[in-house]
Amino acid sequence: MIDGRRLVGAAAIVIVGLGALWWLDLPPFSAPAQKENRSRRADIQRTKVEVALSEKQVAGLKIAAVGQARFERTRSAVGNIDFNQNMLVQVFTPNQGRIIATFANVGDRVEKGQVLFTVDSPDLLTATSNLIQAAGVLVLQNANLKRLTETFRGGGGAQKDVDQVRSDQQTAEGNLRAARNTVRIFGKTEEEIDQIVQERKADSVLIVRSPISGIVTQRTAAPGLLVQPGNAPAPFTVADTSTMWMLANVIEADAPLLRAGQDVEVRVTAYGDRQFAGVITVVGAQVDPATRRLLVRSEIRDPDRLLRAGMFATFTIRIAAPLQDIAVPSAAVVREGDGSMSVWLTTDRRRFEKRSVRTGVQQGGMTQITEGLQPGELVVTDGAIFVSNKAFGVAGASD
Repeated sequence: MIDGRRLVGAAAIVIVGLGALWWLDLPPFSAPAQKENRSRRADIQRTKVEVALSEKQVAGLKIAAVGQARFERTRSAVGNIDFNQNMLVQVFTPNQGRIIATFANVGDRVEKGQVLFTVDSPDLLTATSNLIQAAGVLVLQNANLKRLTETFRGGGGAQKDVDQVRSDQQTAEGNLRAARNTVRIFGKTEEEIDQIVQERKADSVLIVRSPISGIVTQRTAAPGLLVQPGNAPAPFTVADTSTMWMLANVIEADAPLLRAGQDVEVRVTAYGDRQFAGVITVVGAQVDPATRRLLVRSEIRDPDRLLRAGMFATFTIRIAAPLQDIAVPSAAVVREGDGSMSVWLTTDRRRFEKRSVRTGVQQGGMTQITEGLQPGELVVTDGAIFVSNKAFGVAGASD
């Protein structure tokens, strides 16, 4: 009869054995499976990848020592050129009337004070008529004062009559000054006002001049068109293009790095690598909830007046001092399928070892290496993709 205690002990041994197999992730009683599992673990643990190349294959590569490079710490953003709205003036007529003639077209450069258009203004006609009348009244009052003063000195007349005429004469002088000032508001010069008084000819031609020097960017004026003060659209729009705006949309993550007063460098497609200097003037107060971007406005200096509103532009801004760090040519870095980066090192220029690295800034054909390389190590700088394909047996990498 079998001892029950022995049976219990044997069962416990079997259970412990099965538990150990489960812990090791090994199928029970399967030697081939155990062998395959151990091989898989060894493959996982082995991270070192090497490949040997022939002299012919090595001759097609470029190998260089790891060095250092200077990286500018900058941020970039894209946007559009626009007119400097602070220097964009809509030129309206100061009084209602019909346009008589125009003297500039879109694209013309005009100087401050240059005539843009003239208007037949009823208000100016009334003002110049009042001026002529005030001048005539003053002449009359001056004559009356002179006559009464001479009569009074000769013993005739009364003092009160002289005083009354003198008061009327002073009132006439004041009315004339007011009339001259009214006409002056219409843009007439002192010489033109004197001419109106002398010729006693009322003038209804209102001259509208450019308030700034710049380029005519828009014109709606035409002879015969009735215009009114402030009634859009403006007959003329003039822009000072010595400075322009760039409106850029910056990603939300870069918002803390930007502030008003920072210098920027702007490039536009039309002028290739030519740079235009400017400065940030406004950093937006809110982020667009749809695009998660921030509006940044820069004022760009354009003394040669090359920029045009609407041009696509890119701005670059330095956010910190330049960085000197370990770097390799960008062609030396291979992006793996999982997104990681690697390079191929060698010590004898025959055998090559794969090394995973962490990269930083890419600039001027160089890539910053933040982890994984030391200065002086030899890496493949041209042909790294070929070495990678050769190591993993990719078709076409045998030659």
